Amino acid sequence: MRISTTSCLCPFLVCLCFIQRCCGASHHFPAKVPSKNQTKLANGETEVHHRPKRGWIWNQFFVLEEHLGPEAQYVGKLHSNSDKGDGSVRYILSGDGAGNIFIIDEVTGDIHATKSLDRERKAHYVLHAQALDRNTEEALEPKSEFIIKVQDINDNAPKFPDGPFVATVPEMSELGTSVLQITASDADDPTYGNSARIVYSILQGQPYFSVDPKTGIIRTALSEMDREAREHYTVVIQAKDMAGQIGGLSGSTTINITLTDVNDNPPMFPQKNYQLYVPESAQVGKPVGKIKANDEDLGINADIKYSIINSEGANTFSIATERDTREGIISLKKPLNYERKKTYTLHIEGTNTHVDPRFSYLGSFKDTATLKITVGDVDEAPVFSIDHYIMDVYENSPSGTEVGVVTARDPDSRNSPVRYILDSKEEGLRSFRIDESSGLIRTTQPLDREDIAWHNITVMASEVDNPGLLSHVPVTVQVLDVNDNPPEIATDEEVIVCESSRPGQVIQTVTAVDKDDFANGQRFSFALPSLLPVNPNFTLKDNQDSTASIIARRRRFNHLTQDLYALPIVVWDGGEPSLSGTSTLTLRVCPCQSHGRIRMCQGEAFLSSAGLSTGALIAILLCIVILLVIVVLFITLRRSKKEPLIISEEDIRENVVTYDDEGGGEEDTEAFDIIALRNPAAAEELKFRRDIRPDSRKHCARPRSRRTASVELDEVDVHEFIKQRLAEADMDTGGPPYDSLQTYAYEGQGSPTGSVSPLDTPATQSEQDYNYLDNWGPEFQKLAELYAEADSDATT
Repeated sequence: MRISTTSCLCPFLVCLCFIQRCCGASHHFPAKVPSKNQTKLANGETEVHHRPKRGWIWNQFFVLEEHLGPEAQYVGKLHSNSDKGDGSVRYILSGDGAGNIFIIDEVTGDIHATKSLDRERKAHYVLHAQALDRNTEEALEPKSEFIIKVQDINDNAPKFPDGPFVATVPEMSELGTSVLQITASDADDPTYGNSARIVYSILQGQPYFSVDPKTGIIRTALSEMDREAREHYTVVIQAKDMAGQIGGLSGSTTINITLTDVNDNPPMFPQKNYQLYVPESAQVGKPVGKIKANDEDLGINADIKYSIINSEGANTFSIATERDTREGIISLKKPLNYERKKTYTLHIEGTNTHVDPRFSYLGSFKDTATLKITVGDVDEAPVFSIDHYIMDVYENSPSGTEVGVVTARDPDSRNSPVRYILDSKEEGLRSFRIDESSGLIRTTQPLDREDIAWHNITVMASEVDNPGLLSHVPVTVQVLDVNDNPPEIATDEEVIVCESSRPGQVIQTVTAVDKDDFANGQRFSFALPSLLPVNPNFTLKDNQDSTASIIARRRRFNHLTQDLYALPIVVWDGGEPSLSGTSTLTLRVCPCQSHGRIRMCQGEAFLSSAGLSTGALIAILLCIVILLVIVVLFITLRRSKKEPLIISEEDIRENVVTYDDEGGGEEDTEAFDIIALRNPAAAEELKFRRDIRPDSRKHCARPRSRRTASVELDEVDVHEFIKQRLAEADMDTGGPPYDSLQTYAYEGQGSPTGSVSPLDTPATQSEQDYNYLDNWGPEFQKLAELYAEADSDATT
């Protein structure tokens, strides 16, 4: 096979055409494949004929991309050894782009490309070649496959698909610190020539940054770049193919680089000396001023902590940092007094809280300033000598009695006179008054300690020439006790006297109370009134311990004869002067147990022993009445809903009601309807049980048989009817025993335990001693008496 190519179209392709001519044989030479012809002989043997070798196999053809010439681009030539040049051989081309992109001359075998090709879209085409005899259409050569490869030219510039870029680098970084690596891509063939060999260069951003020409790594080109001087940089990087040579294509991208902050700047006060005016009336704990140091750093690198470093200022003032504004807020720790100290000097220090040790060589990262505070004179309210006054006065003292004096003065240098008044909002104004000039407090009425023992009042003081400035002080007045209340017996309850009391027996011990103070009322004496005749029933004994005992003088009190006695008692206290009071006790006579415990005193004793109040009893009675009403209503409704027992006026029905039946109960009268004996036909109609839902299917399935049975029952004797019903009841295992009759009136004979009935028990005389019931309480004492009386009657 012979291959020829056209002349190169441009000087740029001269070398390529030369290489193709010189090396074409290596790419397009036909590989020699031995062919064999075999002839079968008459004897069955095969004779082999050897023919000369020829080539009909191609590896690949080359065609340049982006051909812009007016004529079709020549690709190559197919040739068969059978072609003698007489046109008897016809060449056929098939496969990718055959007849559309690639055409072949059937006579000469020349292949041309009719369209401009783009390697980046399709890099090669697979085609098949065949040589035929033009006359016979027989294949002179077998079908051979070959490739047409599109040869690359530099027609694509490098691109940055991810650009533009954003990057950061800390300020004060060292020379050559890596910032970012960028990569460009080139669509040309990287395996052919230098079309895809990229070299990076910096177009903008010098002298601050540089780029590695091979790797695209951007680095700092200057050391210690300061963010505070310049924060943002714009760098433009170019990528050029053909290894950066002339004629190569290029593309560029932009990188926005920002310097991040580090703590490389100490805080600085704008000035070294400050002045502040603070009035002496400033409240403790409240801010009185602020100061601020500037820091050019950002974020936590600019955080500042303020402190007062001299003792003069630290004892009276405090400073704290406001996080949002980074200002130092100065507050008052102690009250200011212009008359005592008029100026203060504060040495304030501002220090960074986050110090980077890498930049310690720059300094201590703190600064100081001096603040001079001038205290302003303010017209202040009067000041009392003490914060709280406690005074006392005896009760029952006459109006105008002196209680005490309060004192206040003007703290200002003018020392203005002070006026005193009582707070009109308090109730103490009705009992006390104050002298406006001297501050002397007096009573306006006699005081009663037993009514109010302590009085709390508020005294206000103001300057005469400035009444608007007021100061307050609390005053507590204690009312001292005098013996002005007679004693009295401590209890108002009735004293219980047992009917079985004996002479000399202590009925009850009483004590006395006194409204006066404990110091005057701790000692009491008791006696019966001396002006009254001697009491024949009771006497009183003073126990000399502020108690007295009531003692019975006779025996056998009877509540039926007299149940109430009045006993007046005179009580003296131990005060100066001594006061006495007479109290009358009520003594009630009640039956008591043998041990002296109260048995009963009228109806209230029973209620109290049961632990029920009158209200509780009323509630219980109401509940019982409501329950009874509900029961009556329920019975009435049940009776009103009961079905009629008489089917017709001619029927007379007898009902047998038993209470020992295990069937339908007391309300079930239909189970014993005597009509079943007198009218079997009607009983047949009513024989279905009402406590079980009837089976409608059974009833509907056999209506004719039921009517037939009714006709037959009319002709049957009652005795036979009862037997039939008994047989049906025996066969019905699911029904209740309506026809059973059980009686328990007879206990039977032969029981080894004997009868428990008290009817046959012979009456015998009881020998039981019922005195032990007294120990069970007063509730059983009456029962014991009744049994004792019964025994005595039986004995008699």
